[in-house]
Amino acid sequence: MTKTLMTTVAALALCGTAATAQTVGFSQIGSESGWRAAETTLTRQQAEKRGYQLQFSDAQQRQENQIAAIRSFVAQGVDAILLAPVVATGWDSVLQEAQEAEIPVVLLDRRVDSSEDLYLTAVGSDLVHEGEVAGQWLVDQVEGEDCRIVELQGTTGSSPAIDRKAGFEAAIADHENLEIVRSQTGDFTRAQGKEVMESFLQAENGGADICALYAHNDDMAVGAIQAIKEAGLAPGEDILVVSIDAVPDIFQAMAAGEANATVELTPNMAGPAFDALEAYWADGTEPEKFIQTESRLYTQADDPQGEYDRRKDLGY
Repeated sequence: MTKTLMTTVAALALCGTAATAQTVGFSQIGSESGWRAAETTLTRQQAEKRGYQLQFSDAQQRQENQIAAIRSFVAQGVDAILLAPVVATGWDSVLQEAQEAEIPVVLLDRRVDSSEDLYLTAVGSDLVHEGEVAGQWLVDQVEGEDCRIVELQGTTGSSPAIDRKAGFEAAIADHENLEIVRSQTGDFTRAQGKEVMESFLQAENGGADICALYAHNDDMAVGAIQAIKEAGLAPGEDILVVSIDAVPDIFQAMAAGEANATVELTPNMAGPAFDALEAYWADGTEPEKFIQTESRLYTQADDPQGEYDRRKDLGY
């Protein structure tokens, strides 16, 4: 079937009762964090709202599982594929297979190191900017005082880990009083965040030599907060805590004074993704290659308890 004919058929389906027949495959990284679970929930809600059949696959943080899922979606002949890629590299072959089957692929919240011709669009935040916002907050917070920073990185090789690190480093680069003294992956999980933070505390005089923690996501920060408390220190006071995602539990920590700031990454990537797909299905309109979502800094001054309640109500 030609692309033109497929577009025509899809347009007719959207205009008639067959709209509910639209099938979308969703290859999700896993459920390693509260934010990831929220993204999955909101994607399911968006699909149901629009009458789509969502074929969901949990990759359990393994790229090989995602590649197998995409090939399964292609074999099923789905109308589109949503992909939240676990790492940035190694996608060319399977994306080529989807393209040859004339199935549009939309990337969610992470980018890939592949030709832009191989996917329809990518929906996400500016990950470098998120790191810059976190770094600038810390610059302003310490006001020129010496600050030794420990960093919990995300999954090695993932675009958030790469870009959030680069943005943070760029923000503090011209400030000699700020120094990242230890940096290690916590794989975006609470358990690993706690374990790695424990090693940081042991290596840095029981934590006495640590001024601040920068975590690439909130879940690692929450795990690290527990480690800081178990070491007899006060997170948010003895060690400043800044992270990224803005999931409910980090607002609960802020309300308790145990975290200081978070940069929001909205989990509703599916809304803009489905909007782009509907325009493409209707008349072949191709969106921009990157659809950027908004990022915002939240601190203890921003009614963290209210934000916690609001986000829980939204299904986080």
